[in-house]
Amino acid sequence: MADLPGGISPTRSAYLELKDERRQIHEGYEFLDEKRLLLAAELLRRLREYEALRAELQVLWDTARSALAAACGRHGLDGLSVLPVGTIEDTQWDNSQQRFLGVTLMDGHAGLVRRETPDTAVNPSPESRQCAEAFTAFSDRLGELALAEGSLIRLVRDYTRTERRARALENVLLPELKEALHFMDEQLEAMDQEEAVRVRRARRDD
Repeated sequence: MADLPGGISPTRSAYLELKDERRQIHEGYEFLDEKRLLLAAELLRRLREYEALRAELQVLWDTARSALAAACGRHGLDGLSVLPVGTIEDTQWDNSQQRFLGVTLMDGHAGLVRRETPDTAVNPSPESRQCAEAFTAFSDRLGELALAEGSLIRLVRDYTRTERRARALENVLLPELKEALHFMDEQLEAMDQEEAVRVRRARRDD
């Protein structure tokens, strides 16, 4: 009697067990296939948001540079450098998390929220205030961009893992099981024919 790879003997019970295993693996493949489609759709959606945020950030950066130039023209570089500035201690993250198919994503609308600071400029000007506001708006969007990029990286990593697992089932395990079932079916059919021949011979001898 021929054996299957791995030492499995071609019996009816083994055939049914292998067939059930193939069904379960096929269900797993269908789940992974659906998951990678959903991940790809979410990736494309968030990528569009990311590109729009980058375009907005470029506009804010150009505005901030113009405001900086105007403030330098009013105060000079030395005068501008002594004006009070915000620090990392003056900020707090305002963000939220959500789960998408097991992946932790940061809300793309999160940003930086400034606390009120008592420091005031000795010689304030509209140019210095506009400069501060422009760079505040830029840093807020920069924080949102960082969160969006982090979410994209997590989605790409999970999509890559899902794609690799789905392809392993589709191109390796399922074909191997199909071949094993075909081989076992042929062996069982041959065994049935041999048994039928033995029965006919036994009846003829009787």
